[in-house]
Amino acid sequence: MAMDSTEPRITLHPHSRRVSVVIDGTVLADTTRAIELRERGYPPRQYLPRDDVRVELLTNSDTETHCPFKGDAAYFSFGEHQDVAWSYEQPAKGMEEVAGRLAFYEEIVE
Repeated sequence: MAMDSTEPRITLHPHSRRVSVVIDGTVLADTTRAIELRERGYPPRQYLPRDDVRVELLTNSDTETHCPFKGDAAYFSFGEHQDVAWSYEQPAKGMEEVAGRLAFYEEIVE
């Protein structure tokens, strides 16, 4: 199915299904208040409110990336698991809804 080129590159969708993040048996996040970000060419990502993430278990990583559409991302690690999550603290125009929320790689999201 071809994407309609008039569709925006990135769309945000409220996501009411439960999203849990568990690494090595530790629950890092559990929410029903995620925002799903869909970007052409990438798998959908769930952006979770910080209130529903155990941020005290995460450490800031030295990794930073830049997306011309979303802005600069800061990364977080859990124990020996490097860069398991990221956040756009000051996202690009139009992406304000995900500001401060955390996204985790889908391999660890249940």
